[in-house]
Amino acid sequence: MMWKRRKSKETSTFNAEKVFLAATQPLNTVCNYFQTSKNGLTSEEIENRQSIYGTNEVAHEQKKNPVSTFIKAFINPFIGVLTVLVVISFVLDVLLANPGEQDWTAIFIILTMVIASTILRFCQEWKANASSEALLKMVTNTCYVRRTGQHDEEINITELVPGDIVMIAAGDMIPADLRIIEAKDLFVSQSSLTGESDPIEKRPETNANKHRKGSVIELENICFMGSNVVSGSATGIVFATGNDTYLGTIARSIAGHRAATAFDKGISKVSFLLIRFMLIMIPFVFLVNGVTKGDWLEAFIFAVSVAVGLTPEMLPMIVTANLAKGAVAMSKKKTIVKDLNAIQNFGAMNILCTDKTGTLTCDQIVLEKYINADGSSDESHRILRHAYFNSFFQTGLKNLMDKAILSHVKELSLEYLKDNYVKVDEIPFDFTRRRMSVVVEDRQGKRQIITKGAVEEMLAICSHAEFDGEVHPMTEALKDKAHRIIEQMNKQGMRVIAVAQKSYLDKACDFCVEDEKEMVLIGYLAFLDPPKPSAAKAIQQLHEHGIEVKILSGDNDAVVRTIARQVGINTTNALSGPQLADLNEEEKMKAVRETTVFSKLTPVQKTEIITLLQAQQNTVGFLGDGINDAAALRQSDIGISVDSAVDIAKESADIILLEKSLMVLEDGVLEGRKTFGNITKYIKMTASSNFGNMFSVMAASAFLPFLPMLPIHLLIQNLLYDISQTTIPFDRMDAEYLRKPRKWDASDLSRFMIFIGPISSIFDIVTYLVMWFAFGCQSMEHQTLFQSGWFIEGLLSQTLIVHMIRTRKVPFIQSRASWQVTGLTLLIMATGILIPFTPFGTSIGLEALPASYFPWLFGILLSYCVLTQLIKNWYIHRFTKWL
Repeated sequence: MMWKRRKSKETSTFNAEKVFLAATQPLNTVCNYFQTSKNGLTSEEIENRQSIYGTNEVAHEQKKNPVSTFIKAFINPFIGVLTVLVVISFVLDVLLANPGEQDWTAIFIILTMVIASTILRFCQEWKANASSEALLKMVTNTCYVRRTGQHDEEINITELVPGDIVMIAAGDMIPADLRIIEAKDLFVSQSSLTGESDPIEKRPETNANKHRKGSVIELENICFMGSNVVSGSATGIVFATGNDTYLGTIARSIAGHRAATAFDKGISKVSFLLIRFMLIMIPFVFLVNGVTKGDWLEAFIFAVSVAVGLTPEMLPMIVTANLAKGAVAMSKKKTIVKDLNAIQNFGAMNILCTDKTGTLTCDQIVLEKYINADGSSDESHRILRHAYFNSFFQTGLKNLMDKAILSHVKELSLEYLKDNYVKVDEIPFDFTRRRMSVVVEDRQGKRQIITKGAVEEMLAICSHAEFDGEVHPMTEALKDKAHRIIEQMNKQGMRVIAVAQKSYLDKACDFCVEDEKEMVLIGYLAFLDPPKPSAAKAIQQLHEHGIEVKILSGDNDAVVRTIARQVGINTTNALSGPQLADLNEEEKMKAVRETTVFSKLTPVQKTEIITLLQAQQNTVGFLGDGINDAAALRQSDIGISVDSAVDIAKESADIILLEKSLMVLEDGVLEGRKTFGNITKYIKMTASSNFGNMFSVMAASAFLPFLPMLPIHLLIQNLLYDISQTTIPFDRMDAEYLRKPRKWDASDLSRFMIFIGPISSIFDIVTYLVMWFAFGCQSMEHQTLFQSGWFIEGLLSQTLIVHMIRTRKVPFIQSRASWQVTGLTLLIMATGILIPFTPFGTSIGLEALPASYFPWLFGILLSYCVLTQLIKNWYIHRFTKWL
């Protein structure tokens, strides 16, 4: 039997022999070989094969295992550092301690930090994965399938099984590995599998000499999952699904491996920068305390505690939580994020390139007028009739203009016209010719070819034209008149296509592109797709948020300019595809920078424009939904498509909009910037705070006769501080921050640390002096009071830094944090102040502070906030940036 039960253990080896066998089966026996029929599978056969082969999904779409996700949550440099510190504390405080003096406190606190951070990170990642999977279910790729006892139906490609009969047409993504059994001018792009950009023609029969040699990709009657139909139509039999496909084998071998983005690399740089600071700091603290205090074991324990205090173990969780929250928030605004890291590119985007149709316009094209070639009205509906036959009889992908023609004919109740004609053949549409033809025959045996398409391409194949009711040779004068007629309609915002025909054909079948010649131009169809009422406002808002909008369209210049003017885009600098092709590389660089409206572009030129913009350090987004947009979507920094797009466009996109509207896009951009801002806020706050703590600990270690804080104090302080940071993903960003694109730039981080970090050290040292001179903490007998004073001041100053750094404005007055951040900040500050007054505080070596301490504390914290604000204002004035 052809279908055997799948082995329990999958391998990543592709079964080329199976493909060659599928390719070499004769057409008259191919259905028997695949155990199917031309009418498709029965319900019983479908159910049986689904139980054997499962769903038609490849490895990279499989749901993550919760156990492996939880284990991976432990794998980051900071958790590694803390784990080492737990082992050291266990050896020092438990194994080497005297009987009865074992102390598990430090171990418990560090483990609490590790477990809390890991659980939070796991929960956020799992929630993000679950949300992403739920959202992606809203975006489905479908195909047409023929099954016994049913009409041809559209189903989700995941429901396909081997043996299914599938129909494909221009714009479809190949849903599984197929053996072609019927085809009409089928051209397939296999660039996703081979990197070759040129489409390959596929046909039912293959060269017998190739059936056991070369690559399976070269087989002429096999289409592979993941490739896409450029033009033509075909019927095929599914012979492999899911992980058994050629694409599935590749995906299975690289599942889980993703190239690191600039954002990932930036986070890693921050992580290892902080770890390098810590590795320099710890030996210094250890040596200074060992030399000055004489107790090397205590010095080592203190150095270990400082290492914990300097470790931003919450960084992975904060980053993941921000991205996950951003993705969920964007989903509520009808924006699906396929990859969490795409959010930061959304926020960084400063140029949006967009197609015209459906994005700026209503995507509800109506047939506005149909006229004869000489510009006269088509009272007899002859032009409409020919256009109707062309649209009705074609089997390929019906575009919006075809649907508008069919709808208009239905409104006029002229559908009966087709009853007197039968279809003989067709020449499908492709993006190179930009036209399509059908061959029809009436009851008297008169056979004619009817062609409609883009005006320039149609004029190129017409040798004659009908003017004033007579057929005339196509002269330059007639061409000029045709251009004037078309230009007049273009200026009214209408898109025009031409209709031509040729009668009394000698040929009976097998028509091809070469037959589209010596045609007679008979008339024009003019379509109107008005701009959306919201488009002008959306573009204005995008401009206000620092995003330049450029139109990249395949339509003619006059129509694109008209729509651009109506939605508020400056058309002073406009360029057509042919004009762009004539420029050299330097001229192209300048042109794409200055031009806002591009017309008559080929798909390759759209990709070229995006590449040139990226070369000028722009973060470029592309919004498109057609077959011809797939390459541009892949090339852009952030590919944006819509739920109604063709399969290949959705597959190429990073973000999918559930509404084809720029208003939705603007909401997504703002959410991306907010997410990015909160991540940057935590990174800069943590980096500067840890840098400042380094100086504070070094100063205390060098000059105090005792430890400024016990290891347990540092650990508890760090735990409380970490808890206070968990609400950062819920913080708001200032409106001013959201107005500009935000690009990841690690170069400012070290400068930020150097200028902002030492501010906290100044007031830590002031606290040392207050406790030393004002409260007489100058000997070992008073170290508990000293440590209590610095414990509270250190925790409160660290907690306040969030409010100081989170905004360019004056905190608490001009800009207030979200209630979650404010509430938890107050709770942690209150907890820190109360601890020395509790039995727990007494048990860890703290004592109640006198009331006279708190005016000093208030003055120190107020001075700290004022100085930080002054330095912040100077920093912003000097370097023109903050977060």
